[in-house]
Amino acid sequence: MDSLGLFILLMLLCFQWTAAHAADEIPWTYKGLVGQTEWSDYFPECGGTSQSPVDVVTTQTKYDPGLMPLTPLGYDQHGNRPFSLYNNGHTAVIELPEWMGIGGLPWLFTAVQLHLHWGSGGPSQGGSEHTINGLSADAELHVVHYNSELYPNMSTAMMKRDGLAVLGILIVTGEETNLAFNNILNYLSRIRHADQKAFIPAFDVQSLLPKDLGRYYRYNGSLTTPPCYQSVIWSLFHERVQISKAQLLRLETLLYSSKSDEPDRMLLQDNYRTTQPLNHRVVFSSFSAESGKELSSGEVTAIVIGVMCGCVGLAVIVRFIVKTIRLKEPEKAKEIKLDVALNSASVGEKKEEASPSPQTEP
Repeated sequence: MDSLGLFILLMLLCFQWTAAHAADEIPWTYKGLVGQTEWSDYFPECGGTSQSPVDVVTTQTKYDPGLMPLTPLGYDQHGNRPFSLYNNGHTAVIELPEWMGIGGLPWLFTAVQLHLHWGSGGPSQGGSEHTINGLSADAELHVVHYNSELYPNMSTAMMKRDGLAVLGILIVTGEETNLAFNNILNYLSRIRHADQKAFIPAFDVQSLLPKDLGRYYRYNGSLTTPPCYQSVIWSLFHERVQISKAQLLRLETLLYSSKSDEPDRMLLQDNYRTTQPLNHRVVFSSFSAESGKELSSGEVTAIVIGVMCGCVGLAVIVRFIVKTIRLKEPEKAKEIKLDVALNSASVGEKKEEASPSPQTEP
């Protein structure tokens, strides 16, 4: 290789290394000096045409019967090794062992980490990155994998078009506590400040996922944080996962984005990116519109009222029939008695006609 070719190769390698580490060197935030509205100024791919997250408009999705149910591989085989829980100043991250992966994709993808996104205002105030028909969930869980069939590691794969696969799980709140999420929430107090790390007991990662892994939305997108590489095959599950309001409150109020030695403490909140234009992309669904349709509260109310009205109507008809039958029974009884009386009289007359008249002696 001549000197010019070597120089070009070194420049390309330098550029790749710089791009891969720029996100660690530039102190980006969600709001502020290098907030998400300025990301594209520092990280060019954040201004690309295939960015994430997106709003999934269900009426505009395209059903793809070739999308198979996703299969977690080794998610429940956590062994005796503890997980590493880390506050990176942007979210809480759990590093996953390399034997975990995901099946049901064109290639084998190996798990790398999982993390969460949330808001600040409690239930129904937003916090998820993806939205469905314009509606946010209260939080969102991401499980990140890299294409281990084509690339040697996460660093290489994240810059390739088919390098990553991320599972998106929308989280809503209810009354019941989700014990699976306590495997994370119970230990957030150990990593309250940025750059703090703790080891926690390993657990079944699949317990964090929805039960139905066969219904999801699929599209090509990007990382939702700088450097925003457009290398992600997204699978956003249709079924939401529920946690309690108390669990959401802990998630929103326990962590700081500031370091422990910084005088001004800053709560780690609203760590979600706003939805990005879909542009030329198509969002596919693994299920048809009919099978995945959810009834609105108005539709449910209408159905309930319709069923009740039908039951009342049926009861009225049955009552009318019974009443009619009861009214006709006395009349029928009278007719029967009259028939019996007439028949008796007729029989008597016939007997009298049949007996001979008496004769007198001379």
